[in-house]
Amino acid sequence: MSKLGRLNRGETNIDFLKWWKIGLAVSVFFMVVSVGSLLTRGLNLGIDFKGGVSWEVSAPGVTVDQTRTALDAVGEGSAKIQIVGTDIIRVQGPESTPAHTIEVTKTLAELANTDPANISFSTVGASWGGDVTRSAIRALVFFFIAILIYLTIRLEWRMAVAALVAVFHDVLISVGAYSVFQFEVTPGTVIAFLTILGYSIYDTIVVDDKIRENERLVGQSGRLTYGQMTSLSMNQVLLRSINTTVVSLLPVVALLVVGAGIMGAVTLEEFAIALTVGLLAGAYSSIFVAAPILVWLKEHQSKFKVIRERLQSQGVDVAHASARVDLLGVTSGAPAIDAPSTASATAAGATALSTNSTPSGIIPPRPRKNQRKR
Repeated sequence: MSKLGRLNRGETNIDFLKWWKIGLAVSVFFMVVSVGSLLTRGLNLGIDFKGGVSWEVSAPGVTVDQTRTALDAVGEGSAKIQIVGTDIIRVQGPESTPAHTIEVTKTLAELANTDPANISFSTVGASWGGDVTRSAIRALVFFFIAILIYLTIRLEWRMAVAALVAVFHDVLISVGAYSVFQFEVTPGTVIAFLTILGYSIYDTIVVDDKIRENERLVGQSGRLTYGQMTSLSMNQVLLRSINTTVVSLLPVVALLVVGAGIMGAVTLEEFAIALTVGLLAGAYSSIFVAAPILVWLKEHQSKFKVIRERLQSQGVDVAHASARVDLLGVTSGAPAIDAPSTASATAAGATALSTNSTPSGIIPPRPRKNQRKR
């Protein structure tokens, strides 16, 4: 069967233990870049956060360069100028006096060949922008606390900690992308960030549920370390994670292409960019951040530590997953992807094939000894 066919049936045998180290290194790199950019370049905060004045006027055929040249005469040459839709000129500048605001309004009216009354402008105070920032931070903190409590009750505290680390990873990389590329941060961006958290947690819970379902196999059979069992679980839900991410990205890409690219809706572009980056980071973190952190926490438990040490003493290569996954018969004889070519892995695979005769892949119970009746 092809790799795609095994993926569709949930029978892949990818050695995630081998890829986790590479994945964590990539995550650390992007997190360092994000932190460095935030410390050196900061965020391009929109007018709703830092305050200022915004003007909008319908000016067909007027370019950004023409607008900037006209505003140079009134001291607003450094203002942020955008073309919204097909012919709407948007100018955003810092807070100013009422007289200066009227002067800029008249300049834009002359440029657009219209009456000053047709120009709309709004003023946002810096204090209001600070309130928006504090509200966003409070919402983020509340989300973290609520998720920590829920996942601790629903699953366990180790899974909750691993999931929150993955969410923090997603938020940091998403915010870092806005800092690196200097995308404007607006209230719509904040809403997108909060939406990202929900997607990230959902994808992680899907994996954690399968891990809990398979966890009994470790305690009952003692043939897998917790890391190998986690790799098995991720192979089983890999297609579901991919489908969830793809289906979530389709409407977001439509927002970028249709809403921002064709219709010129700048607000949709800011929202869609944040969602795109966050969804990709969330799908990545559930596999390469949350899972290895969970394994590290769980394998410090005494029962899983004993299993790992016993398998090591038997010469089993516990640093790889694919050969030990065969012991459960999950691959049903399918060739492994990224399987290690060590002698211990070959011996383990041969033992699995000789002991596993059931097509379902379930380990049969040990036969009971005949007892004599007294």
